[in-house]
Amino acid sequence: MLANLAYPMYVHFDFSHSPDTRSYLRMATGRFDSIRVTHRYRVLVPVAAAAVAVPVAKVYGRIWPQRPAGPWPLRLSFYLVNCLVLAGAAACWFNAARRMGASPEAAALAMLAVLTSRWAAYAAGLPLTDSLYLLVFGLAYYAVCRGRGAGWALTLVLLLGPLAKESFFFLVPWVFWFGRGALAWPKQLLALAGGVSALFAVHRFVDNRIGAPASQSLTNALSHIENITYSIHRAASAKGIGELVSIFGLFTLVIPIALWMERRRKCNGASVLHAFGWPEIGLFGIVATHIFLSGDLGRMGYLIAPVFCTALALVFTHWRTFFNESILASGKHQAPIN
Repeated sequence: MLANLAYPMYVHFDFSHSPDTRSYLRMATGRFDSIRVTHRYRVLVPVAAAAVAVPVAKVYGRIWPQRPAGPWPLRLSFYLVNCLVLAGAAACWFNAARRMGASPEAAALAMLAVLTSRWAAYAAGLPLTDSLYLLVFGLAYYAVCRGRGAGWALTLVLLLGPLAKESFFFLVPWVFWFGRGALAWPKQLLALAGGVSALFAVHRFVDNRIGAPASQSLTNALSHIENITYSIHRAASAKGIGELVSIFGLFTLVIPIALWMERRRKCNGASVLHAFGWPEIGLFGIVATHIFLSGDLGRMGYLIAPVFCTALALVFTHWRTFFNESILASGKHQAPIN
């Protein structure tokens, strides 16, 4: 599904107005000069794309002779890598929803619904690194939902997170507290130490290669605080509200409609949010922090996809309960609808 959804983005996107994509394409060729500090240390996806591009470049011209060699093989490699990584994130959403009580069919339908977001098409089809960060969030939420037996997922989160995005450290306290059932604190600290060590090594390598002072990273991180005022004003505007509400498209309406139906029914039954608690509230707070620091409302808001997918899956699982009981409560029908 992702390959179909993201293919037009991969083929037709206009790179002239996207400095982020051009930066990651340069990084995949080993060039770190003139790359913004915000991007230059997120090397995992560009390195993977560069590795995939080696065999792809040998056959690309034979399959698509009408396209010049240039960046096309590398763009295809990013497309393939990001589709695979984001598919892994979606698998985490599905399994987290199952752990929270959704049926297999409902969890699959919710997962596919969340993947119809335009932000999934961006993350999968363009030379970006968002897919890896979405995988980190997906693995973290799955590990918290599963608890015992998900230590491997939390280990991957703490190893990959620091290199996926610098703001990952906002997620670390949440992982340490709610993930202790999946992985004990000493093991979490050990995994995080490995991730931070890898990040430090990448910083040293890149900074030495381009001759950049190490203080640039700290200065860049502090400069993001200036985005908070802008993000608050934007989120309070009609355009900003529309951007937030449209993250998951029309599927966003399913949750409030289900909650409204739930309030109308007279008997007790399954609730849309019956399984949710402090982990989900905490994750909402972390995503809000990302939104306000980045200023990119929709793109960062898509990080809440694991929780939204679970909520949507629970609605799809119990839709007969919501629909039948709400109608029976209104007195319009005397028999439930099959």
